[in-house]
Amino acid sequence: MKMKKISGLAILGLIMLSCGSQPKVDGYVLKGNIEGLPDGTHVQLVPVSHDSELPFADTTVVNGQFVFTGKMEEPRAFHLLVKDAYGSRNLILENAQMEVTGKLVAKKESDGGISYNLSSLSVKGSPLSARYDSLFSARTYLDSLYALNARKFAAFDSLMMAAYKSKDQTKIKELRQSADGKARAEADKVFFGTVDSLYHQVVMANKDSFWGPLMMISFTSYLSEDMKPWYEALSSAAKESYYGQKVKEELYPAGKEGTVVPDFKIKDKSGKEIALSTLRQGKKYVLIDFWASWCNPCRKEIPNLKKLYAQYSEKGFEIVSISIDQKKADWEKALKEEGLPWPNFLDETGVAALYKVKFVPTMYLINADGVMVGENLRGEALAEKLKELFQ
Repeated sequence: MKMKKISGLAILGLIMLSCGSQPKVDGYVLKGNIEGLPDGTHVQLVPVSHDSELPFADTTVVNGQFVFTGKMEEPRAFHLLVKDAYGSRNLILENAQMEVTGKLVAKKESDGGISYNLSSLSVKGSPLSARYDSLFSARTYLDSLYALNARKFAAFDSLMMAAYKSKDQTKIKELRQSADGKARAEADKVFFGTVDSLYHQVVMANKDSFWGPLMMISFTSYLSEDMKPWYEALSSAAKESYYGQKVKEELYPAGKEGTVVPDFKIKDKSGKEIALSTLRQGKKYVLIDFWASWCNPCRKEIPNLKKLYAQYSEKGFEIVSISIDQKKADWEKALKEEGLPWPNFLDETGVAALYKVKFVPTMYLINADGVMVGENLRGEALAEKLKELFQ
């Protein structure tokens, strides 16, 4: 649904903010002066990407301060975050004297983890970060609309959640057909139409530079088929930029079935390093399963995987599960709860990035030679494929 109007001045502010000039610096210095971070805390810069990338840089807080130094060949977007904590602050790392300041308060989450509101931090000395903030404010505006709907329909959402938990299909149907249910559905329709319209406006207003494809990545968790026209509307310069290439790879991935997957080495729980080539020795087929403890679809698939593993493991079928969890404790807790009987690893060496994993679950079925014979097969589709291969 196309949004009819968004404040012209607001959109103009989003898309026309220009970068100021500042003296060139041979490299970057990103200093942090933040109240509330304990000494010894690790602060990291992680690339803004749909791939599961490892931290670009890591440093330690001393007396509330930290510093990153280096040289960028070209400006890049990063999440500034605290290791093993929730929350991040987006910025553009450019060759300049940059400073991040503010005050943080640790908040304990329901799962026992810690979060920080890093988005409240101020970034100075980076005109590109200022522009990034302005363009990204479209997301902030949409977050406020989402929160408004959540408050408006809080009572209805609570009833619907209870019905889902009790698997009461009659109640679910009754709620959907109620006046509140229809109003909620209409509000969602308008909201998602607004999302598409506003994001499209910002991307198209920046289609002649790297900002266009960067915002496609920054606004979304993954790129869908209906965003191909957005990419095609980008200028040649935008398509050839680093972020233009990232968007192209995601929207038009090279065929993988029939190709040899890259080998990798990964450490098990004891710290012992093992290679994929070793894991597939003596096996006819190996399912490489990228997952995470927090991923509900991943965990819902586990009973099916257990069933297939029991059926085919003695015939030469192996599963190699690789978690992209940021916290080792979360991964270990999930392993204990699920009792997975096949090799399991935590991705601490960038295997997911090597395989260009953009979401979980992601699964690749390979043969004894490492050739991919199936991609993202789950449930009945995976069962049928294994039946065909092992018959």
